[in-house]
Amino acid sequence: MDTTTSNSIVSPSTTLQLCSIIPENPLAAMELPLLPSFLSLKRHCLGNNSAPGEFFLASCPSIVLHLLTTCDLKPANFSPDLQLSISEVAALDICQKKSVFERMGEEDRQEIKRKCGGSWKLVLRFLLAGELGCRREKSQALAGPGHSIAVTSKGVVYSFGSNTSGQLGQGTIEDTWQPRPIRSLSGIRIIQAAIGADRTMLISDAGEVYAFGKDCFSQPGLEDQDTKLITTPQRVKSLTEIFVVQAAIGYHFTAVLSREGRVYTLSWGKDERLGHGSDRNCVLPHPLLGALENIPVVQIAAGFCYLLALACQPTGMSVYSVGCGLGGKLGHGTQTSEKQPRLIEEFSVLKMEPVMISAGTWHAAAVGRDGRVCTWGWGRFGCLGHGTGESELVPKVVEGLKDVKAVHVATGDYTTFVVSDDGQVYSFGSGEFANLGQGDEDDNTLTPNLVSSLKEIKERVVHVSLTNSISWGGHTFAMTESGKVYAFGTGDRGQLGVELGDNLTERAEPAKVVGIDLS
Repeated sequence: MDTTTSNSIVSPSTTLQLCSIIPENPLAAMELPLLPSFLSLKRHCLGNNSAPGEFFLASCPSIVLHLLTTCDLKPANFSPDLQLSISEVAALDICQKKSVFERMGEEDRQEIKRKCGGSWKLVLRFLLAGELGCRREKSQALAGPGHSIAVTSKGVVYSFGSNTSGQLGQGTIEDTWQPRPIRSLSGIRIIQAAIGADRTMLISDAGEVYAFGKDCFSQPGLEDQDTKLITTPQRVKSLTEIFVVQAAIGYHFTAVLSREGRVYTLSWGKDERLGHGSDRNCVLPHPLLGALENIPVVQIAAGFCYLLALACQPTGMSVYSVGCGLGGKLGHGTQTSEKQPRLIEEFSVLKMEPVMISAGTWHAAAVGRDGRVCTWGWGRFGCLGHGTGESELVPKVVEGLKDVKAVHVATGDYTTFVVSDDGQVYSFGSGEFANLGQGDEDDNTLTPNLVSSLKEIKERVVHVSLTNSISWGGHTFAMTESGKVYAFGTGDRGQLGVELGDNLTERAEPAKVVGIDLS
C-alpha cells in the first residue's frame, strides 16, 4: 500500500469522542438549546436533500449515540414525525420514559408542549425541573413535625415517629421508632410525599393523592377536638379529577401541583389570603388565579402562611409568591400580603435564574443555576446566613457560600441547610434541639458552617430534610448518594428512626437510620 493510500484510511485505533445527551448534572440537562424558527431545518431525520437513511453524523454525534444506544424507539411509542429534528425526537423519547408523561393522552401532550413553548426539548426541561425540585420519582427521607416518612425509588413508603393521630398510616395510633413499610399501599408506587402537623400526604405515579392522620385537609391549621382520625391511607376525593404530581402542606392550607403545571389550594381562600374567594374551610381545590393561570409551574413550597411557586417558561425559570407578607418572606421588598401570585423581580436584578425553592416557616431560600444561594424573610437566629438576625425583604445572595456551588437547599423553623455539588453540607440559624448538626452546641449560627460530622461519613450527601413547624422540636435527615440516611436533632417520639438511650430526647451527632433501603 502506497503512502497516499495509507494516509487516506482511518486507523482502526482511531476513536470518535462522543458524549451523552444527558449530563450527570440535572441542571445542565435542562439547558437544551433551541434554534430560532427561521433557522430550524426540516426533515433532519433524513437529511436535507438527501436520500432516506443518510445523515451527517458529525453534526450532533451525542444525540445520535443516545438514540442508538439508550433509547427504545419502538413503533408503539410514537409514529415517526418527519418534521421533527432528531434532537426533538430524542427529547420526546426521553419524556415518554417519565411516569408523569407516559400516562398523558395525545391531546394533553400537545397542550403541555404548547404551554412550555412549542418544543419537546422544553417539555423535557419542564419534567426534569420538577424532578429536581422535590425528588419526584426518586428516593427521599422527610423530617416532619414529630414523625417521618421515607420513600424508596421503587415507591415503597416507610413511616416512624409520633402517631397520635394515625399520621404514620399503619392502622394504629401507636408511636414507633423503627421504620415500617405502610403495607396497605402494596402495589401502589408513591413518587412524592408531604408532611404536616399530625398528617401526611402521598402522591402516586398515577396522580392519585392519599392522606392520613387528622382529617383536616378541609380545615388545615384548625384545632378541632372532634376532628376525625384516619389511620390508613385514603384517597382524597376532592382531588380525583386532578392528576397531581406534588403536594405541599402549610399551617393554614394545603397546595397541590398538577402534571400540567397548575397550582391548586384547599382552604384559606379568602381574598386576603390566597385570592380565590372561597371559604377558609372549603374542601374543594381552587386554582390560583392571576399571573400563574397560563404559566406552567414545576415546584411548589409552603411556609406557615405563604406559598412559593417555581415557574418554567421558554425564557427561563422564575419564582412567584402569594400569601402573608410579614417579615418580607414574599420577597417583594415590602411586608404587604399578596392576594394573588406575584413575580419576585429581584432575581432578574441579581442576574440569577432560580432552579430550586424552599419555604421555611418564616423565611425562604432559592438555588440558582449558577450555584448561588439566596435567602429572604425573617432573619432571626441568623437563619438567612448573612451574619445578622435582621430580616431581608428581597432575595439576597449568601456571601458566606461564595466559594460553594450549591445544588440543594432546605429551610425549616429559623434553620437552613445547603448541599454543595461535592456533597458537603452547610447549616446556619437556630441551634436549638441540636438540629444543625454542629455537635452539642445550642448556639445560633449566623453564617454558613460546614457540618463536619457529615463529612466524616466519607460519602456525598445529596438531599437534606428538616422539620418545618413552630410546634415541634426540629430534627434533620441527610441522605447520601447510595441511599443511606443519617438523622440528628429531636428524637423523643421516635422520629429519628434511631433508638435513643434512657432519658435522652435528642441526638447531636448524625446516626445511621437502619431498616430502610433507599438505594
